[in-house]
Amino acid sequence: MGPQQDIIHLSPHLRPNRIREFVTYLGADCQEIQRGKETEMSGLRRCCYGFPSLHCFATVHKTLISYRCSDSRLLLPTTASPLNFRRPISVSAPLKKRSFSAPAIAPAVDYPLSGVDDVLVGYLSGKKKATEVAHLVWRRVVQPGDTVVDATCGNGHDTLEMVKMVADESGRGRVYGLDIQKDALDTTSSLLNESLSPRERALVKLSGICHSRMEEIVPENSPVRLVAFNLGYLPGGNKNIITVPQTTRLALDAAKRILLAPGGLISLVVYVGHPGGRDELEAVEGFASGLPADEWSCCKFQMLNRPSAPVLVFLFKR
Repeated sequence: MGPQQDIIHLSPHLRPNRIREFVTYLGADCQEIQRGKETEMSGLRRCCYGFPSLHCFATVHKTLISYRCSDSRLLLPTTASPLNFRRPISVSAPLKKRSFSAPAIAPAVDYPLSGVDDVLVGYLSGKKKATEVAHLVWRRVVQPGDTVVDATCGNGHDTLEMVKMVADESGRGRVYGLDIQKDALDTTSSLLNESLSPRERALVKLSGICHSRMEEIVPENSPVRLVAFNLGYLPGGNKNIITVPQTTRLALDAAKRILLAPGGLISLVVYVGHPGGRDELEAVEGFASGLPADEWSCCKFQMLNRPSAPVLVFLFKR
């Protein structure tokens, strides 16, 4: 059995291009090993993220280094020329020094968007709401006892979800809800009173101020984990009262300043089907594009053939 067959046997679910990338790096390393030189393993570390476990990666790695490779290219089974591999009789000393141990591999990062595939596909197919995707992402970021901000309470559904995420026996969790419309605050308050226990309800503070003034109600140096926005107008309310780019940009600047918790998130659902909605989306995109890539990871989900569909924007703080 050759090395390519060994790999497929050991890890049959690996894609051919992943195997090719792996052996391309390994082939160069093997040639250096045969000359008795130590080389950097950065390429192999990048390749290892395609494997289901460190054990699987180490097993395939050991299988490959038991061969001598005179050609670092990996040809697929359907190609004409096989690789020229020869199994050595014994393993040389440099190979022993080049053994690959698990601690040398940087673990893959479990990003908040992992595990939301089904809901995201449902959103893209029009079967799930944008807020459902947002809530699922929040659950992978927010922990019991955290402090979070609902910058636009609306009818209170986001606020209620946040309380469920931060509530625990310690009672340390806090939810700060803002909206400039009294109707929105009254609706939110009624929903919370009906849905929460008195202890949970005490975790929420509602304020009738603009979202750009969130720093006035969040205690200084309080590590906020999540700031969420629903941008547009109040569902079922006056459609002439909307969030606008100027104050939203100020609110995003404030959210950036108070988002002190590592791994925090600024989440936005931007409704663009009303006059001014596109301008507000452009303001959000302008803010996100100016964030340093080494400190923030920013993404957007938008339907190109459904121009009125809400746009999801997630800004992850590294």
